[in-house]
Amino acid sequence: MMHKIGATAGKIWNYLNQNGEVTALKLKSALGITNTLLYMGIGWLARENQIVITEYSKGYKISLKKW
Repeated sequence: MMHKIGATAGKIWNYLNQNGEVTALKLKSALGITNTLLYMGIGWLARENQIVITEYSKGYKISLKKW
């Protein structure tokens, strides 16, 4: 399972790198993954301090952290 979560985190990172900030719902739809796998992948990237999560009225926006 850890491999699957890590692979999903990689897909999320690549999507954000190519497309910039996106809502969690759009990210889920674009990658065709379940909510569970989406949030596990986001958690992986958050733990590694790779992303910024911003709350807005309808949910969350995710973007890569700028160094």
